[in-house]
Amino acid sequence: MAVDASPGSCAARTSKAAVRGSIDAEGWARKPSTSASPIRQRHLQLQDTNQVWVGDVTYLRVRHQWRYMAVVMDKYSRRLLGWSLSKRRDAELTRTALQHAVRRRRPKPGLIFHTDRGIEYGAFDYQAELRRRGIVQSMNRPGQMNDNAHMESFFHSLKSEFLWGKQFDSDHELRQTLQTYLRYYNHTRLHSSLDHTPPAAFERRTT
Repeated sequence: MAVDASPGSCAARTSKAAVRGSIDAEGWARKPSTSASPIRQRHLQLQDTNQVWVGDVTYLRVRHQWRYMAVVMDKYSRRLLGWSLSKRRDAELTRTALQHAVRRRRPKPGLIFHTDRGIEYGAFDYQAELRRRGIVQSMNRPGQMNDNAHMESFFHSLKSEFLWGKQFDSDHELRQTLQTYLRYYNHTRLHSSLDHTPPAAFERRTT
């Protein structure tokens, strides 16, 4: 099967050289950025878009090589705002997805952006990007994947509904397939949490 999300290979393939900026032995930036409690983003009563975004990285295969996909989602509407695909899992991968989302939405300062505790989100360059844009960083509690349940759910849907059993011979082929699913997810796929409405239609109706 061509699509593989097993996380075991990531740590072995990710080196300090993959993340720009100085990091400690655990891969974390030594100087912390302004952050929000993960509990806050989990229980915040969302009333509109651009209050909380969530992001994550997953693993896909092209032939016998890994590709890494970073995605940014608006937690209020579940709409996918930005994504990137790369041969490397590093700060550039996640920063590119964030930049696409910012260009699309132009959020005001104070937006909370929640992710897991991956080193690409703890890198100096990435944290500097968040501070420059006035975005407040939030990360999972150690060992608590459910803190980022929206992204876990999206990647499960992507792989089980659309990628299962597919083989990809080139990056172009994978990108085209992902673009097709992301359009479907935003504009067609019904979400029970959104009153059985696609994210784009839910935003039009409620914002």
